[in-house]
Amino acid sequence: MAEGEGNRLSRITTKVGIALRSQFQQFKRTQLYNLNTFRQQPLQEISGSFGDLGTLLPILIAYTDKNRSSHSGIDLSSTLVFTGLFNIITGLIWGIPLPVQPMKAIAAVALTRHFHKEEVASAGLFVAASIGLLSATGLLGWFNRRIPIPIIKGIQIGVGLSLFSYAGTVLSKSEQYGWEFSDMHDPIVFLAFLGLLASMTFRKVPMALILLFMGIFVALPSLIRNSSALSIWRPYTFIPSFTSFLNEGISAGLGQIPLTTLNSIIAVSALSADLLPNVAAPTPTGMGFSVTAMNLVGCWFGSMPVCHGSGGLAAQYRFGARSGASVIFLGLIKLLLGLFAGRFANQSFQEFPNAILGIMIFAAALEIANVGETLNTIGARDLMEGKDGIITALPRANQKDDEPGDELTSEMRTRRWTVTFVTAGGILTFKNDAVGFIAGMLCHCSYQLHDRIVARRTQREGTIRLEDDGGRAPLAGAP
Repeated sequence: MAEGEGNRLSRITTKVGIALRSQFQQFKRTQLYNLNTFRQQPLQEISGSFGDLGTLLPILIAYTDKNRSSHSGIDLSSTLVFTGLFNIITGLIWGIPLPVQPMKAIAAVALTRHFHKEEVASAGLFVAASIGLLSATGLLGWFNRRIPIPIIKGIQIGVGLSLFSYAGTVLSKSEQYGWEFSDMHDPIVFLAFLGLLASMTFRKVPMALILLFMGIFVALPSLIRNSSALSIWRPYTFIPSFTSFLNEGISAGLGQIPLTTLNSIIAVSALSADLLPNVAAPTPTGMGFSVTAMNLVGCWFGSMPVCHGSGGLAAQYRFGARSGASVIFLGLIKLLLGLFAGRFANQSFQEFPNAILGIMIFAAALEIANVGETLNTIGARDLMEGKDGIITALPRANQKDDEPGDELTSEMRTRRWTVTFVTAGGILTFKNDAVGFIAGMLCHCSYQLHDRIVARRTQREGTIRLEDDGGRAPLAGAP
């Protein structure tokens, strides 16, 4: 008996050792790939590391700007430290330019409703716990399949439109903004907006970086007059109250879950395999645990709720990033700023001109709202191109392999747009993603209920007609 237990323990130990050696070899190959790629194209890797600033900077600046709110929704130093660490860790583990982005749905709600740190942290922790549960139980794929695509698009459009509204609020509060070009700021703002329009055609222009430098140039006189000495990061923790978690955390976090599931987990895994086929793509489960770990660690310190994103991965790839070295470089910069220059970074953000910030938020809103245009195209996950270029729905689970899906008719297109706009309208009207999500689900279910009632009525009428025909047939043939 003891010998059998010893043999089983030995087999388990051997298997664990083999698994650890395999993981170590994979980690070693990843670091060699990062190092060799950076040596071959250092400028491209550095350039690509800033490709996602258009999403990060506007939300980060708006989160921490006390001039636009009586309090800050996050701690800037903690956010820089932890997002820098997360950049470095993800670059080391996966070896791809995986971004660390703000959770946009939470950011939109937090900015428009002026959340405190406790409320922002509650939303991030709620999403982290939910994604962790879905990843651990295997429900992640089920949840992703169950939410209709029009609702996902509606949430994305609603979040984008909320940020458009917030951009207008920021611009209206700008003391420098005006149409009479009375000082140096106005032509800069006008040129910035023209540059934003031009970047829609010339996608490789790093417009976010240009806008950042323009904002620093405008704020430079104030920074020189009120420059702060270097400051050492002093971490502190806090525990969000149960009231904050129940009221604001769940309502703001609920709308983020489908966005994180779709854009930060499923889409990232698929996109990385397409863009970088020679590098092992992260699994959806791995992405889910990554999002969970980042927020379960950082939110207690006042760090901004973060996730990954397929848009950021594509942006960094487009500007030259091909390995984890790019995000490791960005992470080191953020880590150093957070550890030694958090006060200066915070002051820089406070002096950042509202007008340019508004345009940057406008650009971020445009990027996320623009995804809705694929709702009725093969860019949508539930649609495919059938024979003769006809767009059809993906085959149902009970269909045979050789049976095509339902053709996307004009009525189906209208219904999908209706569900999408009901979802977006609920978010904008009530300033609550959860309300928009529920409204979209109710609209979708009402269409399904209508179809079932019509199908049952048609079936009943057909049965009655057949019975009537069967009853009259002998009379017609009688002598």
